[in-house]
Amino acid sequence: MSEDVKLPFFERYLSAWVVLCIIVGVLLGKTFPEGVNFLGKFEVAQVNIPVAILIWLMIYPMMVQIDFSSIVEAGKKPKGLIVTLVVNWLIKPFSMAVFAAIFLKYLFSAFIDPSLAKEYMAGAILLGAAPCTAMVFVWSYLTDGDPAYTLVQVAVNDLVILVAFVPIVKFLLGVNDIIVPYDTLIYSTLLFVVVPLTGGYISRVLLLKSKGQDWFENVFLKILKPVTILGLLLTLVILFAFQGNIIIENPLHILLIAVPLSIQTYFIFAIGYFWSKKWKLSHAIASPAAMIGASNFFELSVAVAISLFGLKSGAALATVVGVLTEVPIMLSLVKFSNKTKHWFNE
Repeated sequence: MSEDVKLPFFERYLSAWVVLCIIVGVLLGKTFPEGVNFLGKFEVAQVNIPVAILIWLMIYPMMVQIDFSSIVEAGKKPKGLIVTLVVNWLIKPFSMAVFAAIFLKYLFSAFIDPSLAKEYMAGAILLGAAPCTAMVFVWSYLTDGDPAYTLVQVAVNDLVILVAFVPIVKFLLGVNDIIVPYDTLIYSTLLFVVVPLTGGYISRVLLLKSKGQDWFENVFLKILKPVTILGLLLTLVILFAFQGNIIIENPLHILLIAVPLSIQTYFIFAIGYFWSKKWKLSHAIASPAAMIGASNFFELSVAVAISLFGLKSGAALATVVGVLTEVPIMLSLVKFSNKTKHWFNE
């Protein structure tokens, strides 16, 4: 299977779009600072309203695809689900915090101010505590993953996010002396997970009942797809309009942030993939199980970083670097997975 052919156009060049958004956003921030500052004033309870709307546009199309009734199928093949849950919730958040601390707090201390390093670490922690929801369907497809089982894995992860995301993030931020109020963290999770998840579920049920499965999948979801991309790109432009001065003054920081994020991605994939091999899972289950942990729900991470630390924060910048690095790294893992398919007994 050729990922270069089958990966959709926007997803294939997502890193390029992110770079373009960096350039456009920085130029807007330097050229029209008054307009950017005007947008920054539209806040309610530390949430920027324009950005919140754009993030909902990103997240809702993902949530509406989740079929929670498929969870009942998990009991038939529990091993793949166990790998996903253990890697995503007992290993990934903590290994991300460790890698971020090693590189951003210690090894790169000569290049990054300690206060800014804390914000970068916070962004990395938010990425580590949010396993992939949407792009994993692309990675699963490109590696001939079992689509039904991938759906189960994602649905279960979305439910776990509701109860595990807040305490894990609060704990890891606290360990690294980054204090955030519980109420703000809970509010952000309700706003950017519960609301779109509930809205997606209700609208899915109503549309399937009134329009049918074929219309829902072949018309409605296709209409939503460009909305997600547009929401993502516009959010990034706004983010980098606010981040312009930081980037111009510290261009090296983007590369430095990318180092622990990249190491973490390969590390988590290796755990999930080789554990699945050891357990003699089929490649169609093993590959997406490893991809879910390696990839991130960066839309949620960006949203929560903005709510907790602000549009101009290092935490928001770190989560965006996660977007920048994700696609090329994940494509390299897709190639590795396809080349090693013969390792698994189908």
